[in-house]
Amino acid sequence: MALNGRTIVITGSTRGIGRAIALRCARDGANIVVSGKSDTPNPQLPGTIFTVAEEVERAGGKALAVKVDVRFEEDVDRLFEKALEKFGQVDALVNNAGALFLAPTLKTPMKRFDLVHQINVRATFMCTQKAIPHLRKTPNPHVLNLSPPLSLNPKWHQNNVAYSLSKLGMTLCTLSMAAEFAEDGISINSLWPRKMIATAATRMLLGEEGLARTRTPEIMAEAAYHILSTPRGQLTGSVLLDEDFLRSRGIRQFSHFSMDPKKEPLDDYYVD
Repeated sequence: MALNGRTIVITGSTRGIGRAIALRCARDGANIVVSGKSDTPNPQLPGTIFTVAEEVERAGGKALAVKVDVRFEEDVDRLFEKALEKFGQVDALVNNAGALFLAPTLKTPMKRFDLVHQINVRATFMCTQKAIPHLRKTPNPHVLNLSPPLSLNPKWHQNNVAYSLSKLGMTLCTLSMAAEFAEDGISINSLWPRKMIATAATRMLLGEEGLARTRTPEIMAEAAYHILSTPRGQLTGSVLLDEDFLRSRGIRQFSHFSMDPKKEPLDDYYVD
């Protein structure tokens, strides 16, 4: 029960990977701050901050639901204020909220460029900045960013420059802040899937047939759990792939994470 009683703030945790991380940590007895924009049911996108909070409680954790738009500083300030009011501490932050927009340069409206940067890299920077004073007070502080390995191979970026800049910017936050706050003992890492993960975004990109060649978000949740459970000072400044990291922790079987165990999952973007 490595996370029992620890308070974990997860942005964008109403569905997909964020929700899976919340539930995995809740099974250890963690306090989960469920945050996102969805506070009312949407038939197109199931899950709200309140339904996930209920799931967290059923899984064995304690939950707080906070409506947050990570583009706005006042929302992020309120997120941490509410977390401290409810649980008295913040032990970890998972920067999971993200915006996806894949398009070449001439087909990228500036409002879309601004959106992916506001939600991806700017929110990661801001949420981490707000979390640091609280993380300095806890015995095993962690920040986990959902961002990819740095790659200069143009095949990953040539047709989606705006999105790539925003996601690689998150990874630069990881590497730079890990060094900046090393003396504080704050572990700051990135996590990315080796294989495509089944989310609403991948369903839109791949269709139902392609979705069969993905893995469930639970593999990312398992990797995140092991990262957040790592003792202070033993893991920081790393950009980790879920499968590789789990192998390093002695986990060898991954077929149960496949949407269709009979089909080989597709490699994720940014993974050479």
